[in-house]
Amino acid sequence: MGTPPPRPGLVPFLTENRSWLAAGALLTLLSSFGQTFFISIFAAQIQQDFELSHGAWGGIYSMGTTMSAGVMIWTGGLTDMFRARTLGIAVLALLAASCFAMAANPYAILLPVVIFALRLTGQGMTSHIAIVAMARWFVATRGRALSVATLGFSVGEAVLPLTFVALLTLFHWRFLWVGAGCVALIGIPLLLMLLRKERTPQSMAEENQSTGMNNRHWTRRDTLAHPLFWFMVPALLGPSAFNTAFFFQQVYFAEIKGWSHLSLVSVFPLYTVVGIAAMVVSGLALDRFGTARLISLYQLPMVAAFLIFAASGTLFHAAIGFVFLAMTTGANATLPNAFWAEFYGTRNIGSIKAMAAAVMVLGSAIGPGITGILIDAGVDLNTQYIGVALYFVFASICMWIGVHRSRADLPGAA
Repeated sequence: MGTPPPRPGLVPFLTENRSWLAAGALLTLLSSFGQTFFISIFAAQIQQDFELSHGAWGGIYSMGTTMSAGVMIWTGGLTDMFRARTLGIAVLALLAASCFAMAANPYAILLPVVIFALRLTGQGMTSHIAIVAMARWFVATRGRALSVATLGFSVGEAVLPLTFVALLTLFHWRFLWVGAGCVALIGIPLLLMLLRKERTPQSMAEENQSTGMNNRHWTRRDTLAHPLFWFMVPALLGPSAFNTAFFFQQVYFAEIKGWSHLSLVSVFPLYTVVGIAAMVVSGLALDRFGTARLISLYQLPMVAAFLIFAASGTLFHAAIGFVFLAMTTGANATLPNAFWAEFYGTRNIGSIKAMAAAVMVLGSAIGPGITGILIDAGVDLNTQYIGVALYFVFASICMWIGVHRSRADLPGAA
């Protein structure tokens, strides 16, 4: 492998790579229009206009999300065939069309199709293109690149809910979806400007590729046949399933704790700030220590978070839980995404990462469903969250076993 190139300081790194990093952040920001936190802003209006119960709306949402997870397995591999600029333009155009479809759709029977389109183009492909591009374009500074590019997620979570909830008091909800589609369209010329000198994808530039275990480039079929992938599946499912479920059930959580919903929401900015800090720190740590040393530890704060949520009686206790939750959420934006490139190489990283993305999207579909069914069965959230904490212990053990078995096969491990 030779001696790795020295890592530049943070400021020179940001300066020299500002256009590519900004393109990644733009894509992760625009993916917000297909994320649960954004779509759920309009849940009450959608349920009212289409005369849907909570269960019916949740079922429609899970159906559309599950379908998008299946299709992601195929569409995610397109990042190995097309440049980020070309594919990004197409996906943003489809995302805008999906937003317009939500604004114009008059029939409840079409809602699963609209949700499918929003989830696939937004949460799925727009973020996937950004993550794969960072993992492929950067090697020695992959962690920094991922932490900077994924800041778009945090900005979207911090700004868009407050903005659109305020706008709902002035405009009809369908009009706001038209606005979201227009913003997605504005992203197309911005992406073209930022990537006018796009880095060559490593799938098209042999000399820039980095290999994975056993000094080889793994295919998707090889990855599925390797035990490490299956040891990682519980960890892929966990954050997407139970983070989504926690925020999906936030009103009920506040109710059983005896807090107002507004009081609980007032703690969210702390979650965002800590998440951004954890994202940056994990990116720097990743470049220094590699994913093999860190990956099996990053979900342990989730154990503390959900145990605290289960036992919390005050908002102060809940705030502590949000700090631990944000630690894993921030690290989740960098470590798993770098993991696939480090262990399986970059030549087929798009199709490999697509499988991981499909598992995570599936998790975001089943998490709210599981918690809702258990609530209806009489299992309250406090009890459920103790079970969730135990799940993350299990997922961390699985990661440790898988990585411990495979890290000796990494290039330069000896």
